[in-house]
Amino acid sequence: MPPRPFYDVNQFDYDKPLYTLNEIRRTNPQRHSMEQLTAVVHVCEDDHSIVGYKDISDKEFWIAGHMPGFPLMPGVILCEAAAQLAGFYARKYDLLGGDYLGFGGMDNVRFRVPVFPGCRLVLMAKAKKIRTFRAQFEFQGFVEDKMVFSGEMIGIPITRDQKIV
Repeated sequence: MPPRPFYDVNQFDYDKPLYTLNEIRRTNPQRHSMEQLTAVVHVCEDDHSIVGYKDISDKEFWIAGHMPGFPLMPGVILCEAAAQLAGFYARKYDLLGGDYLGFGGMDNVRFRVPVFPGCRLVLMAKAKKIRTFRAQFEFQGFVEDKMVFSGEMIGIPITRDQKIV
């Protein structure tokens, strides 16, 4: 059974976002085919939650190679979209510092319903634990009223001068 939704997806005005793609670009570093957010429609600093969406076009980079003739959005891209939403919140509201927010891990990820071009993927993320060097987020994705995936992720701050040893 899927977890309970953080919010009713129908309560937001998707035509009047709080942050548009151009505003998201001021915070998130992803560009071109790796941009997985269209807009942010809700932010609540009290419980560290955020709601945004991605309008999935028929020009996504994965369509030609992922299930040709049946363009199913890859699970890894769904997770990337949720991570970009959580990363936007963490960077915009300075939860952890650093120049970027990177993946520290994922748990309990479940894919429930396929997502296809032409869909609006509504994404929700909520910080579960915030520590000095990591934040744990729960995330959910919806198409219309159906939860299509959910899980948990850990975000870690990354600085530009960090080197692999």
